[in-house]
Amino acid sequence: QMWEEAIALGKELAEQYENEMFDYEQLSELLRKQAQFYENIVKVIRPKPDYFAVGYYGQGFPTFIRNKVFIYRGKEYERREDFEARLLTQFPNAEKMKTTSPPGDDIKNSSGQYIQCFTVKPKLDLPSKFHRPVSEQIVSFYRVNEVQRFEYSRPVRKGEKNPDNEFANMWIERTIYVTAYKLPGILRWFEVKSVFMVEISPLENAIETMQLTNDKINNMVQQHLNDPNLPINPLSMLLNGIVDPAVMGGFTNYEKAFFTEKYMHEHPEDHDKIEKLKDLIAWQIPFLAEGIRIHGEKVTEALRPFHERMEACFRQLKDKVEKQYGVRAVLSSLDDRRGSRPRSMVRSFTMPSSSRPLSVASVSSISSDSTPSRPGSDGFVLEPLLPKKMHSRSQDKLDKDDLDKEKKEKKKEKRNSKHQEIFDKEFKSTDISLQQSEAVILSETISPLRPQRPKSQVINVISSERRFSVSPSPPSSHMTPPPITPRTKLSFSMQSNLELNGMSSSDIPDIPPPLPLKGSMADYGNLMESQDLISPTTSPPAHQRVSP
Repeated sequence: QMWEEAIALGKELAEQYENEMFDYEQLSELLRKQAQFYENIVKVIRPKPDYFAVGYYGQGFPTFIRNKVFIYRGKEYERREDFEARLLTQFPNAEKMKTTSPPGDDIKNSSGQYIQCFTVKPKLDLPSKFHRPVSEQIVSFYRVNEVQRFEYSRPVRKGEKNPDNEFANMWIERTIYVTAYKLPGILRWFEVKSVFMVEISPLENAIETMQLTNDKINNMVQQHLNDPNLPINPLSMLLNGIVDPAVMGGFTNYEKAFFTEKYMHEHPEDHDKIEKLKDLIAWQIPFLAEGIRIHGEKVTEALRPFHERMEACFRQLKDKVEKQYGVRAVLSSLDDRRGSRPRSMVRSFTMPSSSRPLSVASVSSISSDSTPSRPGSDGFVLEPLLPKKMHSRSQDKLDKDDLDKEKKEKKKEKRNSKHQEIFDKEFKSTDISLQQSEAVILSETISPLRPQRPKSQVINVISSERRFSVSPSPPSSHMTPPPITPRTKLSFSMQSNLELNGMSSSDIPDIPPPLPLKGSMADYGNLMESQDLISPTTSPPAHQRVSP
């Protein structure tokens, strides 16, 4: 399920298929897979494995793991107890340590085997390409993958114990582990190369806790917005634990510990941090409001009293926070925080006469032929294009369109009048109905018995290409043509049509006397047509004859 890694490898393969091998079939298949990977990243919820720090102490271990610490990547949904049991099966004589603090030299130099195991938290290291807020579904992969820094926090109390508020002197001792390589890699465990420790003050711990809480609320709200079918129980527990003061106490403990005059007088350097904590408390209200709104839409009738109590507690909390720390407002829908593309940008248009989706520019260009452009429109306005009959225009505009259409039709009729007259004269039995409002596609099919070309078209062909040329020279000496009677017009018959298409005259009954032998192939059907090109003062060729 590491689709991000598959996409990176797929891009390398796509470069080879497209620019080196020119294998577009493999490229198309690869791009379809990448599209599915991107969809899985957004829609599929992947389990987050835990990471464990394992220390092997004592001289009884092999040298390559002796007195060293390793970070292991657990299996999906694997608990620490199950991981420890699996680890101890490899070293049945080892003893499990009870503490998480680093052992002393006496344990490291002993002859026994001691294993120390505890859970560590991977530290998020986002790639540089994420320079703006993105969906949590995308970021969640990098919280547990491609990580090299891990931390373990251990609470430490300093100073006098305050029974009323334990947060006032609760320090955090945080140990940072850096591995040799990023996890996961070629192995599921890597050696720790460096270890260092930092201390977190109680105020800094409170700021981190509030930030994590706000992120958790926001992330769960986004998940429910993306998938309305998610169960409501985790959201109910999260919201109730924050809103109801009887459960966890909320941030009242922080107010008692840090927002007092005594603390501000003793720690003047923490003024900026206190203001930051107040700001985080104020920002928690709009996140809770969105979560409670979603909870109210999905709650069942059995949990309706629970939801009403939670709403009552939230109203009290909201009034208190807005009065003390100000009002914060977010967008009405958290979809905009995810940076998703608006739905209007991804809408595809399909014309009624075509089953192919067209882009907005294509639809605009097509509609511009029959529909005048709106003022100020450049063809790229993202608007749904309605059919022509649904456009509301004035009668004057309709009359203007009709006038333009009539002008276009007159031009077409004038351009084709000559050919159309000949066509109608020769083939009156053929009735071709042309629709004025639709485009007409003319196609020509050549058949063995196609009709003779009109006279004007034959003349044009002769003048442009000189295909049917007639030699004025006399025929061969051994050929004596019979006398002919010149005529000014050639009448076409079935015989000439058949001869033009390569059929023998012997196949037709009642044929006239055969034509004389010729030295070269000629088109008898067009002899008199070519005569019109010759000067009137020139006598017709001697070998002409008239078809019966």
